Amino acid sequence: MTAVGRVAVVGCGVSALAAAIALAKGGVEVEVFEQKPELSALGSGISLQTNAMRVFDALGVWGDVRAAGCAFDGLVLRAPGPDAAVVMRAPEGRGGEYPSGMGMPRTELARILFDHAKRAGAAFRFGAEVTGVRSEDTEAFVAVGGEEITGPYDLVIGADGLHSAVRAAVGILTRPEPTGMGIWRAFVSRPEEVTTTELYYGGPAYIAGYTPTGEDSMYAFLVEDARNEAFEASAAEGARAMHGLSAGYGGPWESIRADLQRGAPVNYTRFTAHLVEEPWHSGRAVIIGDAAHSCPPTIAQGAAQALEDALVLTELLLGRDAVDESLWREFAERRLPRVRAVVEASVQLADWQREGARDADMGGLLGGLAAKMAEPA
Repeated sequence: MTAVGRVAVVGCGVSALAAAIALAKGGVEVEVFEQKPELSALGSGISLQTNAMRVFDALGVWGDVRAAGCAFDGLVLRAPGPDAAVVMRAPEGRGGEYPSGMGMPRTELARILFDHAKRAGAAFRFGAEVTGVRSEDTEAFVAVGGEEITGPYDLVIGADGLHSAVRAAVGILTRPEPTGMGIWRAFVSRPEEVTTTELYYGGPAYIAGYTPTGEDSMYAFLVEDARNEAFEASAAEGARAMHGLSAGYGGPWESIRADLQRGAPVNYTRFTAHLVEEPWHSGRAVIIGDAAHSCPPTIAQGAAQALEDALVLTELLLGRDAVDESLWREFAERRLPRVRAVVEASVQLADWQREGARDADMGGLLGGLAAKMAEPA
């Protein structure tokens, strides 16, 4: 017997789809509400680490994800400047069952997770904006478009992102706050010499880099001070801005700039940070993923933490026979310290970069966090 028989999932990002897959496979009736008219995934590529792959394996989607992406071991650090000299080539693989890193197009990851959720039996309602949640002792209802009331559900899972309607509806006041940094991303062709993530610290941007996403594709990124006007930039203006900012980097950036001139798709996102310290649940509603926490992508753990939220929550819901305080206590004990470590480390690294800290122990920070993430959630 499971703790829930019918669940509403709000949102259609990685945490929402992961929760839908796990619950539907466990025999739970799942209905997913998404305000957009169809499945979509903003951005160019996504970087995934071993703990994300562990979740994909548990969900039964790892084979499809690996086939659609580009797995690799190791990390390359290059110096800013025209010659882009390699200053470190560090193998990261530990001989385990997963590679140390992987890149893939965000749209492909969304498609794979959506297809698996559909096959597992989850129902989807697109163009359905959830505007409210009413949670009672043993059931909950959702309002769609400010009018339609749907339910009852044994639980509503708010996986609806940074500006979560579910978070607001249940009275959680914590909100994402800008960190003062932003990132340009472009989906480009992959030169043969690029076989793993490569990073440049310093130069015109705080961080410049790229990650392979396929046999002949990768996504490139540049981290800078946030600029409000970037959100209004046209595709051509964004490409020109990224082209100019990347002028201080050589090596594979020559190929990236050529693609930008040919019209490679570019997007810009401001970094935010927040962590809901109070309970993530209220009555029969709970938030996970970006609704509950966000951080600068300086450590590339955002998606992994959202996936872990979904895995731990659904494991508890499928392994218990009641939604009670002991379930919520274990959920908080397993998720809050781990997420806090990621958020704090990501923000600290971003702060060091903005401050130009030369004596910062980045190796110690990253090594300590990597050890934590090596343990299952």
